[in-house]
Amino acid sequence: MNLIRIATAIVLIWIGGLKFFDYEAEGIVPFVANSPVMFFFYAHHDDYKGRILKEGEADPQNREWHVSNNTYAFSYGLGVVLILMGIIVLLNYVHPLWGLAGSTLVIIMSVVTLSFLITTPETWVPALGGPDYGFPFLSGRGRLVVKDIIMMAGAFATLTDSAKAYLTVRSQFKA
Repeated sequence: MNLIRIATAIVLIWIGGLKFFDYEAEGIVPFVANSPVMFFFYAHHDDYKGRILKEGEADPQNREWHVSNNTYAFSYGLGVVLILMGIIVLLNYVHPLWGLAGSTLVIIMSVVTLSFLITTPETWVPALGGPDYGFPFLSGRGRLVVKDIIMMAGAFATLTDSAKAYLTVRSQFKA
């Protein structure tokens, strides 16, 4: 359980930190732009196609579009949230209620992330002439998203562990 908790925190803090870099902020645009619960964070959510660069590629004009779209500001905010979630998951070692809260947040995050499989066309291999496209053929973005099933399963495990620890602590105070 400790390994799952620490691994979850490492992933959240690492990915959260990467949200402060242009390539990562630009890479999440299709997910946010197509999400019915997040699209409004972007000024030009319906105009992102053709604005996404390859990882490591730079284009000053494209960067200006992302600035006006609120791409970077949203990503910075998301980065802070992810880092805080990672810290909250680790606070289980201070008190299990923190762990319970952190695991609950990871489950919610995983549900939102997994919803991108439904809302984001770029999660599936496009029909470009080959025989393998659409469902069940995951694109690179889709393979990234589907991994959140593991995060969710780990969060369920740590949630139950934290709940059990909390009930134990609580029963000791009542005795």
